[in-house]
Parts: sequence; C-alpha cells; structure tokens
Amino acid sequence: MSVEILSKQLCHGGAVSTVAHKSTSLGLDAKLMVFQPAEALRGDKTPVLFLLAGLTCTHETFLQKSTIIAEAAACGLMLVAPDTSPRGAGVEGENDTYDLGTAAGFYLDATRQPWASHYRMGSYVADELPELIRTRFGQEGSAFGIMGHSMGGHGALVHGLRNPSLWQSVSALAPIVHPSVVPWGTRAFKAYLGEDRESWAAWDAVSLIASGRRHPNEILIDQGTADQFLAQELRPDLIENAAAQAGQPLTLRYHEGYDHSYWFIQSVISDHVAHHARLLGARS
Repeated sequence: MSVEILSKQLCHGGAVSTVAHKSTSLGLDAKLMVFQPAEALRGDKTPVLFLLAGLTCTHETFLQKSTIIAEAAACGLMLVAPDTSPRGAGVEGENDTYDLGTAAGFYLDATRQPWASHYRMGSYVADELPELIRTRFGQEGSAFGIMGHSMGGHGALVHGLRNPSLWQSVSALAPIVHPSVVPWGTRAFKAYLGEDRESWAAWDAVSLIASGRRHPNEILIDQGTADQFLAQELRPDLIENAAAQAGQPLTLRYHEGYDHSYWFIQSVISDHVAHHARLLGARS
C-alpha cells in the first residue's frame, strides 16, 4: 500500500500527520489525519481511537475542532480521522446537496449504481483503514476503539455493533441512530442501497440491535437538548429503547441547552476519551 505523509507537525508532545494513499476499497486517492502520541513516536504500541466526522466534514474536521488531541496525548491514545466520503468519484449530482454524495458517505458500502463503484466507506473503515494503521504506523496487535459525531456517530455505532471484536470501545456524539426512519438516512439509503428496506438494516444501529447484534462493552452516547436536529433526524430515544429491550449496555446522557456543534463536542470530549482509554487499556 503506497502511503505518503503530506505534512507532519508536533502537537502536545506527539505529532499530527496528514496522510494520503491510494484506497483499494474506494478506488480513489484518500486522505486521513493521524495523531501519534509521544509513545507512538518512540515506536511503542498504543491503543488507537478512530474518529468519524459528520455531514459536510473532511478528514481535518474532528482533530481541528474537538480539542481531543490534548486529551488523547495525556493518556497515550493514537487518533485516526478518515474522510467522510470518497472524493472525485465523478457521480452525477454528488456535489449538489450536503446530505448525499461528497462528504456524505454514511460509512456504508453502496450497492446501487452509480454509487457502488466508489462509495464503499464501510469496507474502508472496517478493513482497509485498520490494516493501514497496523502496518504503516506500527500498531499490529493494538486495541482499537471507534467514536463519531452525527453521521459519524451513526458510523461508529454501526461498525461497533457489526464487529465488536475489532472495535473494543464505542461512543457517539449526537448520532443518527435509526437512519432507516429519518430523512437524512432514508434519502441516503435509497440512493446508495436501493428501495429494498430489508437491506438497510445492516447499516442501521437500532435495526442491528433488534436483530440480535450486541457489543459486550457499554456504549456511551451524549446528546444536547437544544440540538436543532434532535427531534427529526437523531432520535436517540429509539436506540435507548432498543438497547433496554435487548440488554445492550448503553449510557445515554442529555445535556441541557447544548446544540449540534463542535462547541458541544468540546464540552464532553474528555468523558469520551476517558471511556475509550478505560476500555482500551490506555494510561489513565
């Protein structure tokens, strides 16, 4: 796998790198950002936390806006932030709206053309990206966790439930929990997966729990009560109910007056880092 370090800057005793590579999953060039704490720069193995951003975001957004790097450096966590979709797939209309196409890959594998050729963020996150971190960043055998915001929260929940042996810790911030029944999700799923709603369940956290999927560890979700998307697009009550019925350990916390922005994420990010650090065996 050809990997190029486009830039590397020191930060909190570690280093932040912008990485480019040719993705076999996407069939296109892809970029990501990686924070290596001081331990990783010395060649040590460290736990790794993957960060999935939301609609309209890029590989840069989470590390630049969340203040997570300082928290991760303090406990020796490596951070990996992929892009939110393929770039330059050439699908007609992929740049027309913010919630479909570019920056809106929904972390799934499209099965419907013209999207299916390149919109394969599901395989990219589940297979290719972890392998890149193992082999190119010296983390073979390291524990992996996953978290995300909004569309990325959907991705973190889905991937955590689909493969709990890979993703040993899971958390989400203001996630889309049941995309099969909300406008953002149904629009994307119809385009990427087609009209057969049974096929949607494989990429829907509530549906996965209802079908018997479980994560052995507690899932943490934080949600602001003043989030403009809460009632129509996010519906965290749906995953809370599904988890309660299924016996899936889950903590859902509401925060009075907080919205959907990265100001909210900054306000709770330390708890999420602590959640992952504990489950991944990072330094406390």
